[in-house]
Amino acid sequence: MLPQSLLFEEQAQDSFRHRLRQALNTLAARGIYFGGSSWKYPGWVGQIYTEERYLTRGKFSSKKFESTCLEEYAEVFPAVGGDFSFYSFPTQEQWQRLFHAAPTLLFGLKTPEMITVRKWPTHARYGPRGGTENSQFLDAGLMTDAFLSPLAPHRHQVGVVMLEFGTLAKSVYAAPEAFVEDLDHFLAALPPAFRYAVEVRNPEYLCDTYFQCLRAHRVAHVFNAWTRMPTIAEQAARADAFTADFVVARALLRRGRAYEQAVRSFEPYRQVQDPNPEARQALADLGRKAELEKRLAFLFVNNRLEGNSPETMLAVADLILNS
Repeated sequence: MLPQSLLFEEQAQDSFRHRLRQALNTLAARGIYFGGSSWKYPGWVGQIYTEERYLTRGKFSSKKFESTCLEEYAEVFPAVGGDFSFYSFPTQEQWQRLFHAAPTLLFGLKTPEMITVRKWPTHARYGPRGGTENSQFLDAGLMTDAFLSPLAPHRHQVGVVMLEFGTLAKSVYAAPEAFVEDLDHFLAALPPAFRYAVEVRNPEYLCDTYFQCLRAHRVAHVFNAWTRMPTIAEQAARADAFTADFVVARALLRRGRAYEQAVRSFEPYRQVQDPNPEARQALADLGRKAELEKRLAFLFVNNRLEGNSPETMLAVADLILNS
């Protein structure tokens, strides 16, 4: 028999998982899909993940957890963000394993940085490339051949393909219009089989020409909560910001908080530590607006927004369901 304290912990986990699963499944049936920015978080063990599933010879196995936890994630969530694809071009075999492990999930996949980085950052990860121009920036042929074509057999599980552009210096683009011109040519060359969304991290890029470009190609703007960006609510206040028949949001950071600071403050992401009512309300408003206007919504929430994205998602879901 389990000690009473462990029994209470198991009951609490089952109750939270059940409430979260029920709420998110209800909203998914209405076209509002919630998911985390990723899924391999040991801090969710005891909340989302069941420790016993990842034991090897009686001990928790990080390797087993990382290689198999997506299956348990899919028992609770209808969607998931795939940040992993930002760092490389997955092979056909890698895609096959991923989608086979979670056939019910819809994925929001980030385009590899090879496509969206104009100039390589001077960071150790980039080695001698740091500080040099990326000759394959916005290369639609590379995007199609190396990323989209291997994805094509799994298109039914791809909710949206997201293009994340980090902050671009004025030495790269002197004005937003110059960026939009290049973006326009790129989007025009992409195959229409997928939903696409663009995330920018230059506040000045949220201009008329940017939203006009997205609307012309039926591409969504990613409403993003990020250090130096206007809040999601401020972005959504623009009527022209809704440029496609679907809505995408990525709730990543509280405005003014650096990524590294959030990591230091919140790891290992076991519980909400800094509630953000404004961001929660903005996400709920996006979900409601999408439903009223018969648009699909993909709302991805990061642990680094408040400290624990499952708790954040349940709070936002409750706002929508109780409105």
